[in-house]
Amino acid sequence: MSETAERTTYVLIDGENIDATLGTAILSRRPQPEERPRWDRLLKFAADQWGQPAKGLFFLAANNELPMSFIQALFALGYKPIPLSGGPGDKVVDMAIQRTIVELQSRDADMMLVSHDGDFLPQLEQLCDGRKVGLIAFREFRNAGFVGLADKGLEFFDLEYDVQAFNARLPRVRIIPIDEFEPADFL
Repeated sequence: MSETAERTTYVLIDGENIDATLGTAILSRRPQPEERPRWDRLLKFAADQWGQPAKGLFFLAANNELPMSFIQALFALGYKPIPLSGGPGDKVVDMAIQRTIVELQSRDADMMLVSHDGDFLPQLEQLCDGRKVGLIAFREFRNAGFVGLADKGLEFFDLEYDVQAFNARLPRVRIIPIDEFEPADFL
């Protein structure tokens, strides 16, 4: 009897995109450490959501300096940090994520992408071939092109509301289902 490897969900994090969206679009300032996502919750969510192990790959542009305290923290949380560098104007994180998604096409694995960036649409469309593929983002800021992939099986998860990756509620403007409306939140 041959042993088969357990199927894995790869969680690809576009660190710059999430940080920029959180800081620019939601907080209107640089996020404080306590306002950033709890990355350990993200891996747990991915594993629980599809009932299989999750491996996290955290992509970041390092250029000339390696943020060792952050790298060590990612290792401690179970992530593989991927610090990248390139020439001026190179979108090294996007390029690396695109290449990783293409590589996943040849593997028996599922994937969750954590980004709002539409630069990954062609690769994601190819990956939506029957396997489980998810996008984790702030719903109101994700690229509209992702919606067209829902018919191909792309699942959507909100980083705050579904993943519950934050310790406090963010100051987001969203459509509120009446069952969730709390007047005290607005008074």
